[in-house]
Amino acid sequence: MSGTLSPDHHPQSKDQSKLAEFRSLGMSSKVQMQARLTRHVARLRNCRRCPRMHLPPVSGGPVLSKVILVGQAPGVREPVAGRPFAWTAGKTLFRWFEETTGMNEEMVRAKIYFAAVCRCFPGKAPGGSDRVPNPQEIENCSSWLDGEIEILRPRLVIPVGKLAIAQFIPVGKLDQIIGRRFRVERAGEEFDLIPLPHPSGASPWHRIPPGRDLLSKALELIVRHAAFQRIRKNLEARKPENKNGRR
Repeated sequence: MSGTLSPDHHPQSKDQSKLAEFRSLGMSSKVQMQARLTRHVARLRNCRRCPRMHLPPVSGGPVLSKVILVGQAPGVREPVAGRPFAWTAGKTLFRWFEETTGMNEEMVRAKIYFAAVCRCFPGKAPGGSDRVPNPQEIENCSSWLDGEIEILRPRLVIPVGKLAIAQFIPVGKLDQIIGRRFRVERAGEEFDLIPLPHPSGASPWHRIPPGRDLLSKALELIVRHAAFQRIRKNLEARKPENKNGRR
């Protein structure tokens, strides 16, 4: 789970050394990292630890990235689509990213590693809403996230929704958490944490004050983060040039 926590603290020197380390990786090291992540995802997709969960586990694939987005749990549509955030909440989430960063859904999925608190659809609660995973199911699935943090050594983690945020820091009111950056430790790695509210239409929090303004602040923190800036820089560098040599 979470380790030391320092809100709004950002030790640049350690982050810069981690980025330098990532840049200095030789091709063979990157291939090895990709192979480890690919094996990890293959094992994840075969997980059968929780008897009440609805199979199959959902994964966004073995995307090498220094940014990890952590959702809560798949809905009923995601196992069919075979990817996380595949329905209404996903449309809202990707709209947030496109409006703030200029990256569309395809770009975001290709450049950010998608994880979750639980990787299987929990099923429906008696009232008809999605069932909240129980503590044992969350514990059963936690090793998958730990493994991803160990392999990728992220510089930025983006938990989406209270259940995801609570895996890293204590959660009180969203207006005390959204719009801030935290320094946390998990699985032996330190990284920045910038929480987002869940984009579900069931809650109006992110559409009205103060949630709307705090969401904008959080997205701005994400887009200004060095790890995210590097993603955008790489995407920009790969744009084809026009006839005048301009991108």
